[in-house]
Amino acid sequence: MPHAPASAQGSAAATCVDKVFGAMTGPQRVGQLFMGAVAASRPDQKRIQVLRQYHVGSVFLAGRSTAGTAATKTLVNGLQAKADTVSGHRVGLLVSTDQEGGQVQVLSGPGFSAMPSALVQGSWSTSKLRTEAAMWAKQLKAAGVNLNLAPVADVVPASLGRNNGPIGRYDREFGHTAATVAPHSDAFAAGFAQSKVLATLKHFPGLGYVRGNTDTTANVVDSVTTSTSSSIIPFSSGIKAGAPFVMISSATYNKIDSTHQAVFSSTVIQKLLRRTLGFKGVVISDDLGNAVAVKSVPPANRAVNFLSAGGDLVLTVEPNLVPAMAKAVQTRMAQNAAFRTQVNQSVRRILTAKQQAGLLSCG
Repeated sequence: MPHAPASAQGSAAATCVDKVFGAMTGPQRVGQLFMGAVAASRPDQKRIQVLRQYHVGSVFLAGRSTAGTAATKTLVNGLQAKADTVSGHRVGLLVSTDQEGGQVQVLSGPGFSAMPSALVQGSWSTSKLRTEAAMWAKQLKAAGVNLNLAPVADVVPASLGRNNGPIGRYDREFGHTAATVAPHSDAFAAGFAQSKVLATLKHFPGLGYVRGNTDTTANVVDSVTTSTSSSIIPFSSGIKAGAPFVMISSATYNKIDSTHQAVFSSTVIQKLLRRTLGFKGVVISDDLGNAVAVKSVPPANRAVNFLSAGGDLVLTVEPNLVPAMAKAVQTRMAQNAAFRTQVNQSVRRILTAKQQAGLLSCG
């Protein structure tokens, strides 16, 4: 059977997304905007129930699990079985984790390779990294994971090194210059694309020049990075190569938008990422659940402010915040037509990514 031309496949895809979107209830649409954490080793059924009740469309496997691919697949199958059905079509869950390597590898055990740190990966040839990444992605796929919150595209200058709290301290960077990071970040993402697992460039516009870790520190500020800094190159390179997801940092960038954290900044998301760099995929937040960087903002406002700034997918490692967040989004949608239009575009972007991951079928 001959393949349909790309344009026909594209329009069929758009039609499927339109069909599912059109058949969704309001709460189902809002649920697609959230990703809630599930402990990879010991899932909390009460929290899973909250995710179900609010039609949450994506999950993040958190913590650490040494159970291996088969056990993880069983867990994921159980979660997927509870995914929403829309007019007879199952809308599968995006299932993500942090599988970077070194000190940041959520899933290990039988069937998973021990991944070296990104700093080690950055010393390999890009062809070797791409091959290895394709294998790591295949292992995730075998475990039911269809989205990796990696690669780290942040450039940590050698002068800062381990004094960079979020990245350098854990050897999470591929190297100390954009010239090293960009091709290795691209190779990692390309390996994942080859094995049909979605990859995520993070943490835009870069956490390489800060000292504090936004997970554990308030008021983390970067006073170096501009919209034309070389440290933006790994992101622009990955976007040109077709990266499907970009994660936004919770730091504040004084030389880009000094009045908002990046995750709440339309200057960072709409202007720099979407317009200047031309990113058309899904914009995901860094954790808006437990991160100390956002603690001073009420949970409901975290979700609304991120989506208003142009974000698409709210990540919270604390699923118990989803009810307050989802209700606030529904309320704002009812009050504000521009916000409603923007959110509906986000839902479509997420459904499009799900279709690329084989989670949506209208056959």
